[in-house]
Amino acid sequence: MLNRDHEAIMLQEVGGVSGLSDLLKSNLDRGVSSNEDELLQRRDIYGANTYPRKKRKSIWRFVFEACQDLTLVILMVAAAISLSLGMATEGVKDGWYDGGSIFFAVFLVIFVTATSDYRQSLQFQHLNEEKQNIQVEVIRGGKRVGASIFDLVVGDVVPLKIGDQVPADGVLISGHSLAIDESSMTGESKIVHKDQKAPMLMSGCKVADGYGSMLVTGVGTNTEWGTLMANLSEDIGEETPLQQVRLNGVATLIGIVGLSVAGVVLVVLWIRYFTGHSNNPDGTTAFVAGTTGAKQGFMGAISIFTVAVTIVVVAVPEGLPLAVTLTLAYSMRKMMRDKALVMHTKRFTKKNLYSSINLCFWFRIQVRRLSSCETMGSATTICSDKTGTLTLNKMTVVEAYLSGTKLNPCDNTGMMFSSVASLLVEGIAQNTAGAVFSPEDGGAAEVAGSPTEKAILSWGLEIGMNFTDVRSKSSVLRVLPFNSVKKRGGVAVQVSDAYVHIHWKGAAELVLASCKSWFSVDGSVHPMSSDKYNELKRFIDDMSMSSLRCIAFAYCTCELSMVPREDLDKWQLPEENLTLLGMVGIKDPCRPGVRDAVQLCSAAGVKVRMVTGDNVETAKAIAFECGILNAKDAASETIIIEGKVFREMSETAREEVADKITVMARSSPNDKLLLVQALKRKGHVVAVTGDGTNDAPALHEADIGLSMGISGTEVAKESSDIIILDDDFTSVVKVVRWGRSVYANIQKFIQFQLTVNVAALVINVVAAVSSGAVPLNAVELLWVNLIMDTLGALALATEPPTDNLMKRHPVGRREPLVTNIMWRNLFIQALYQITVLLVFNFDGKRIFHLHNESRERADKMKNTFVFNAFVFCQIFNEFNARKPEEKNVLRGVTSNRLFMGIVGITTVLQILIIEFLGKFFGTVRLGWKLWLLSVAIGAVSWPLAYVGKSIPVPARPFQDYLKHCCAWRRPRRRDEEQGGKS
Repeated sequence: MLNRDHEAIMLQEVGGVSGLSDLLKSNLDRGVSSNEDELLQRRDIYGANTYPRKKRKSIWRFVFEACQDLTLVILMVAAAISLSLGMATEGVKDGWYDGGSIFFAVFLVIFVTATSDYRQSLQFQHLNEEKQNIQVEVIRGGKRVGASIFDLVVGDVVPLKIGDQVPADGVLISGHSLAIDESSMTGESKIVHKDQKAPMLMSGCKVADGYGSMLVTGVGTNTEWGTLMANLSEDIGEETPLQQVRLNGVATLIGIVGLSVAGVVLVVLWIRYFTGHSNNPDGTTAFVAGTTGAKQGFMGAISIFTVAVTIVVVAVPEGLPLAVTLTLAYSMRKMMRDKALVMHTKRFTKKNLYSSINLCFWFRIQVRRLSSCETMGSATTICSDKTGTLTLNKMTVVEAYLSGTKLNPCDNTGMMFSSVASLLVEGIAQNTAGAVFSPEDGGAAEVAGSPTEKAILSWGLEIGMNFTDVRSKSSVLRVLPFNSVKKRGGVAVQVSDAYVHIHWKGAAELVLASCKSWFSVDGSVHPMSSDKYNELKRFIDDMSMSSLRCIAFAYCTCELSMVPREDLDKWQLPEENLTLLGMVGIKDPCRPGVRDAVQLCSAAGVKVRMVTGDNVETAKAIAFECGILNAKDAASETIIIEGKVFREMSETAREEVADKITVMARSSPNDKLLLVQALKRKGHVVAVTGDGTNDAPALHEADIGLSMGISGTEVAKESSDIIILDDDFTSVVKVVRWGRSVYANIQKFIQFQLTVNVAALVINVVAAVSSGAVPLNAVELLWVNLIMDTLGALALATEPPTDNLMKRHPVGRREPLVTNIMWRNLFIQALYQITVLLVFNFDGKRIFHLHNESRERADKMKNTFVFNAFVFCQIFNEFNARKPEEKNVLRGVTSNRLFMGIVGITTVLQILIIEFLGKFFGTVRLGWKLWLLSVAIGAVSWPLAYVGKSIPVPARPFQDYLKHCCAWRRPRRRDEEQGGKS
């Protein structure tokens, strides 16, 4: 392996790049053979381009982490005390039920949590491997083929272009203006220019400018990047904005209330117990001072403490973060079927976030940051590229103007003078980052490069260009790659011992403005008169209004003596006094469905803005074709602006005009950044699409950065939150739809959980304060907690997005998570449950005619019914939570099989608990009449919800009323009222 400290010496010792290629049995032009046996042999000798992964955590580690939950630890301690004292006082046979039941419930929670986390950790590890699986181009057997970065071998020849990541250690074969950002390896932000004097390339670095090709000399752990990555740990937690701000606030509030209630219940029950106001199941006084033994008294106190702890378990909303992750997880799993979404992140492995990671490969979107899913649902505007996002990115030359004449058809160059045709072909073949490969079997030529380059090269082949022959007749001296700011690219080629041709290619109106002459049909050169300039400008406008991308070719000649002999990389190619060779119009049709997607965004309150490098007329034509502009916009305040005009405005002026901008033409990446900043200052939640390296600042600045998976560079992808794998705008709309679905499902679960919290807490508190006993014991509350947190979250997380989601306006940054509609639904259901169940709790013996039963039997029967009715209230309330705003809560329920399955499983388990597991839960069997009554009490919540949703709610958030009522105001002094000073 070459050492960078002695790179030049060692490389020269082996005969330079050519000698090194011979040693590696490779070919600088054709690469290595594509034969699988040879590639496998190279991997065996030189190693694979992978690095060892850190050993994953075992399932026992997750079990240990689950056991560290404070409430579960307290419950286990209480269960251990209850178990030991129960067995000591009542014997092993009957004394283990209470403590053993709590232990069983706690271990069940630990098992479910650990298993889920372990499974998701496996998915996370596999996902991280996929994240590193960058697709690269490699030359094998003389052809450019796509390959995984993991499949590279020593000896491969890899083309590099701006924005690429250097996939392995290697040596530069040839390059033009190649500049490498080595900050990821050296820590220095300086851009390093690569040439034959400094040819070493390090894996993991980014191509900042230019293009070239490299010979792979080291892969995997034989590179510094591989060694570094093998030693890195990716176990870094990230919470989403919904968790950080809104959910954490709700969770804190509920937790404080729950702890306060549990403390009140604990104090009240202990006071009643130790003052002799609590009774045993048989009716005797539970504690009599001076008579009750220490063990029995301690046992009673522990039993009360266990009830208080289980109230905390129910009150502490552990299901809220789980609901976020389950909602994201299931939403993305459903999106798999639409081939729409794949999680792809590099920095969140917090245990309650594992569920949000899914292995959904081969799909259209990669989400690099969990928070982007939520944020995208709140997006108010999308600044979209044109090429490849709104259009198909399948470009073909459909019009051509050469020698001042339109060609019909566009490849009919027979009328052109031979010298002009040869100059045009020379410009096409040399001034390109693409390539043409002619198969040895004589088949059709294969064209590689960007869509624009492929379109021009394909047209060049149609007009008779022999790519290899043309390039061999001249030598390249200097290359200026296409620049998104200047909208052009140039090349200087030596054609003889005395002259150099400088070819330019780029935006037609910009290249035309630099031309001082043009070629006529007979090959003669004429000065560019104003009439001719206007005629050519009309050609450009006509093509632009037909939504064609206009590209012009021009050249000039200079003497070889004018070319600097040293520091060619600093030579500024002449850009003025050019001679126009011709112009072409390239068609890139709109994507199918993009017009409907744009209209869907408009209906959803999301404004789509097109930001493109094309000229105004082309941009306007495409915008009309895509539905971004319509006939009404021509008379409205909608603004179609050029990037240069917007750039030259003051910051205040940009803010004023940003809202009205629908199309920005001839924009640079910096113009896009300025637009994003102006829109954010106006309060918008901005999503931005980008594909180039220079788009990285705008992608980073936006609330949601969306990079292109096909045309996007690695730098753009690294700066983005979401990768659109198919570069399709309809996929962007799917992200908005599913982002809103995530938020809506979280709200559904919160409404459901808050109802359970309020009802359970109030019932137990009222019962404890008034009678000294609680109808819902520790094990029953743990079962309710399991229904509420895990099963409830999963059931409500499986709701797919509905059409109504895209008819709403985006959720504002400051809008409350719990809306007035949710508060209305919550209070109605909670009040109903509390009222009915407290009636049965206090008067159940009379209602059920249990006077002839023993007190213990009657209390158990009554408490079992309250518990059963309470659970069925929650089961039926899950249906209500599905549709917080709709009266018909059953619409579409049968299409959600998982929801129905979870409800069915919950019901079956509840039946098993009452009928067969009574000893563990402290319940007794119920007759069929009480079963029907329990179900009926739960079912009443449906018509109650139907009626309740007719009650109007105020527009002002309920939280604002609370803040207003709770605000403390200092009385104003008389002098203040009179305007005086204190």
